[in-house]
Amino acid sequence: MREIVIGAAQMGAIQRADTRESVVDRMLILLDQAKAAGCTLVVYPELCLTTFFPRWYMEDQAEVDTWFETEMPNAATKPLFDRAREYGIAISLGYAEKTPHGRHFNTQITTDRHANIVGTYRKIHLPGHSEFDPNRAFQHLEKRYFEPGDLGFPVFRNMDTWMGMLICNDRRWPEAYRELGLQGVELIMLGYNTPSVNSQNSDEGPEMRQFHSDLSVQAGAYQNSAWVVAVAKAGDEDGHQLNGGSIIVSPDGVIVQKAITEGDELLVHACDMDATKFGKETIFDFKRHRRIEHYGRITGQTGVIYPDGTKG
Repeated sequence: MREIVIGAAQMGAIQRADTRESVVDRMLILLDQAKAAGCTLVVYPELCLTTFFPRWYMEDQAEVDTWFETEMPNAATKPLFDRAREYGIAISLGYAEKTPHGRHFNTQITTDRHANIVGTYRKIHLPGHSEFDPNRAFQHLEKRYFEPGDLGFPVFRNMDTWMGMLICNDRRWPEAYRELGLQGVELIMLGYNTPSVNSQNSDEGPEMRQFHSDLSVQAGAYQNSAWVVAVAKAGDEDGHQLNGGSIIVSPDGVIVQKAITEGDELLVHACDMDATKFGKETIFDFKRHRRIEHYGRITGQTGVIYPDGTKG
């Protein structure tokens, strides 16, 4: 048995005026709870240091850059890294990254149990739009503020386990999970900030949004025989509601833990990484069963092309 006691550290709302230091204080409380529960790995949400700023339209790049981190750890997050090192707990967290070359990414990192960064992922499937849209109930400007990730879908060895990461909208794309699965991933860590209502369809409310989130994560876990830890930032951020519903999903696609609040909440589950083996060696034994000669469209085509040649 290769067991990792994982804490899914859901976070409640972060307001636009909240400081990073105040947010890190909340993250430390969750880390303390994880230590008391025997966790050896804690997963925090996407953009967990700030409010979900892509809802705000900004034209001044200097203003935009105030939401980004130029190094990690930095002065605000050093206490989190220090305490994780003291406790011997690995952590995974998401934040807005500005690189030394001035590039902007939606990023997630994972450390080992000594607080050394051992894995970095930059979000690839950016949702939303890049210009102000007066027809939306609220803005979703990830395409304006971030570039698509440039690292692909890396899998790395940590805590005697093959680990990978996804961020938010990535969870809706089966190709993302399969890229990780083809590298033998056993644990996928995934943070998200998901508005409770679709900005283009007010009839798609919180229940349907949560259903789609769970469906995507459970399918990705089952179809790649991997544990998936999906962690939300939730609640009312300056009048804008985000869904909660953080979950830990087994390699059979079963939800084994689910958040019951939209606030700071720690889910804990002892995850046996050897539980991934059966699926990988039977129904999802890729070497025996995949038929790549028939999958050319997946990498050769983006939009829909109908059989008669017309484009969708």
